[in-house]
Amino acid sequence: MKQKDAAERLGLKKRMIQYYEKGNRDGRPVEIPKSIRLACYALSEGISDFDGLSATPLKIEPSETD
Repeated sequence: MKQKDAAERLGLKKRMIQYYEKGNRDGRPVEIPKSIRLACYALSEGISDFDGLSATPLKIEPSETD
């Protein structure tokens, strides 16, 4: 998944995704919050939303390069 897509799906700025991938921000360690780790896991399992009762499957549309 591209950083831009991950940021949009997680409700973050692309720059935060870059910090998480690097593991640091301005030379200081960056810890990925548990909520973000769980959201990433949900996305990897194809879940796009959760209302506490049922999960909404992730709709993956073909990219323009496919």
